[in-house]
Amino acid sequence: MTSPPFKLAQIDHVVLRVNDMQRALAFYCGVLGCTEERRVMQFGLVQLRAGASLIDLIDVSQQPGKRDGRNMDHFALTITPFKEAAIRAHLASHGVETGKIEQRYGAMGVGPSIYIHDPDGNQVELKGPPLPG
Repeated sequence: MTSPPFKLAQIDHVVLRVNDMQRALAFYCGVLGCTEERRVMQFGLVQLRAGASLIDLIDVSQQPGKRDGRNMDHFALTITPFKEAAIRAHLASHGVETGKIEQRYGAMGVGPSIYIHDPDGNQVELKGPPLPG
């Protein structure tokens, strides 16, 4: 088995689908001590700071057609370096299909990321370091 052309640094964020945003906020902030970092209302998303990582909460009531019984949308792993060609070649050599690379917000800021799926269909985001500036 070939080694990946990157190293795993940390879990960047986890995205949870919640039925009651206020109840979820009360738990994650009030009980666990997370702090609210930002809201993206068009997606029904609240991002919470959990140490060096983020916990993203998505209100499923604002996402019609996405009530499929899953509570986790995806989790993101920070990887370095983020070299698109090497990443795609490595994943393809293991039969892993890739999505397109986009600039997305994560625990360390906006940077490149790509979505893949594990063998059980769980969505995994590989997240590069933040853009300079």
